Amino acid sequence: MLHWKQRSNSTLDVVYFDYEKDAQIESSAEVYVWDLDKTYLDTSIDSFVGLFRTIFEKAFTKKNVPGTRSLIRSLDRYRKKNFNEKDFPIFFVSASPPQMESKIYEKFLLDNIKPIGMFYKDNLKNLVPKRFLFLKKQVGYKVQSLLQLRARLSDNVRMICFGDDSESDAIIYNLFSDICARRQTEVQLTEMLEDFGVSDSQIDEILRLQALIPIQDPVEKIYINLATDTDPEYYLKFGRRTMPTSNTFQVALDLVQDQRLSLEELGNIIEDLNRKYNFTYDQLIVCFEEMIRRRILGLCSFEMLKNYFIEKKMIPLSWSTKVEPLKEKIIDSGRVYELDGLFEPWIPKHIDYFNDYR
Repeated sequence: MLHWKQRSNSTLDVVYFDYEKDAQIESSAEVYVWDLDKTYLDTSIDSFVGLFRTIFEKAFTKKNVPGTRSLIRSLDRYRKKNFNEKDFPIFFVSASPPQMESKIYEKFLLDNIKPIGMFYKDNLKNLVPKRFLFLKKQVGYKVQSLLQLRARLSDNVRMICFGDDSESDAIIYNLFSDICARRQTEVQLTEMLEDFGVSDSQIDEILRLQALIPIQDPVEKIYINLATDTDPEYYLKFGRRTMPTSNTFQVALDLVQDQRLSLEELGNIIEDLNRKYNFTYDQLIVCFEEMIRRRILGLCSFEMLKNYFIEKKMIPLSWSTKVEPLKEKIIDSGRVYELDGLFEPWIPKHIDYFNDYR
């Protein structure tokens, strides 16, 4: 196999591997972007021990976050069936070094997943004590990666983003959204990136990429896996578009509500969680009720899912939820954006990225 440098394109610390060169991604109306560690794979690279363990780990021993393999394959099948897509438009962004690419790609092959491309961080130079802080700084790298991807997509593309609570992914995806929509001036953006510890050269590259893309917010939804048990209320400041989740089942429920996944595919995910990861039906129903309590699932989706769970014998016919679901208020193209009542905005006019007012 060719050296990774011969199989990729690099700009600063952003390394991109293009796996499906013939994929017509510029015509994709919707694109899926996944973080890797603690979002798709149950791995940790934010410490010396965790990184070295991950580097030497065999592909077949790498473990998935429960249900993620099943979720991506379900999304792939659903989109190919309903949108006649030849290639499922999915990309990965990882803070892992490119030296790990061959093992990670082998893991994708074992999982029967075919990403269009993947971004890695050229990060091994930071494996010295005086530069270890840079090993954990991801804002500049990930924002640049997302902007490079955005520059290749259609003007009106919608991006469904997946991350976790260990690497500032909620900040990164929302900041990327702000940059695309030009919610800050160039001076404000530069000062913010400096406060996040982004290097001058990377700030220049981010501003260069911003000038290449249309003034349009492409971020449709942000799912954050609570891998380190962050309080879900922390994410209220990012608006309802950013949705913290306890597990893959909750992500799948919301995707069903927004007509991005079918009940049939939800059943496949439930079966995977139940048989492979020992999730009981009672545990899953508790997660379902939490989605009602947090006012994420609306009345129509609740009734549809409840009837499905009764049919699957996950709950008895007499089952009822402790909190009554609210009616859907704003629906656009099948996507639910607001329920009856007073809630945080879908996207706030201003996000205070540096302070937490809980």
